[in-house]
Amino acid sequence: MKDEYRELYKTAETDEEALARLISILRILRKECPWDRKQTHDSLTGCMLEEAYEAVDAINEENYDNLKEELGDVLLQTVFHSLLAEEEGRFDMKAVINEECEKMIRRHPHVFSDTEAKTIDNVLEKWENIKRQENDWNSQSERLRDVPKALPALVRGRKVQERASEIGFDWDDISGVFLKIREETQELREAYEDQGREDIVEELGDLLFSIVNISRFLGVDPEESLTRATDKFIKRVEYVESEAGKRGVSVSELDPEQQDIFWEMAKDRE
Repeated sequence: MKDEYRELYKTAETDEEALARLISILRILRKECPWDRKQTHDSLTGCMLEEAYEAVDAINEENYDNLKEELGDVLLQTVFHSLLAEEEGRFDMKAVINEECEKMIRRHPHVFSDTEAKTIDNVLEKWENIKRQENDWNSQSERLRDVPKALPALVRGRKVQERASEIGFDWDDISGVFLKIREETQELREAYEDQGREDIVEELGDLLFSIVNISRFLGVDPEESLTRATDKFIKRVEYVESEAGKRGVSVSELDPEQQDIFWEMAKDRE
């Protein structure tokens, strides 16, 4: 242990001390660690996304020990980006926190001022109105473009559709969406038969966008739905693999008929 870093080994007693400890550690790493020294905002974007996903995964699993660790990793990314911006002369950690505090106060007038909001819907309506004023969108399409491209595609698609619906750009009812899915499926098949790579990419995107649209009408989160389907697929493959193992073979050695039999058995077990 280096004497000059001895204080950093001590567990902080307050929130303020804990944040200061983390900032101090990162400042040292930026000076002395070759990996940390070469990092940029761009190089860390993958880490930011990964840590956020891992935190959400811990929440979904109700693994609170893991959540504590993953939230720390998310905080680390926030502090790291703030220090990079400070080095560039753009802003610092204090500015990040103060701006967030001011935004929370501004967006909760029903709490911090005399404005009333009796229901959750009232709160959300006021929140959206304040966001519109803050962003000063010049057009509705500009508001759609404001949905971050870094979001997972299904999430971004849904948010864009929700904003479009608020200005009346939407289907009258769900029947139109079902017809659209049928239309896009046919167009994707035609693109496949024509073997046009770019057309296939475009038509597949249109079909996925329509699937997101119907999920919105059904009140279902497409990300959650797809995650469940993926988990279900993994469990069924595990079962098929297990049954194949009992017979001394691998899944790849099963003929299609045997795979189908085991697959149906896996479905029946659910």
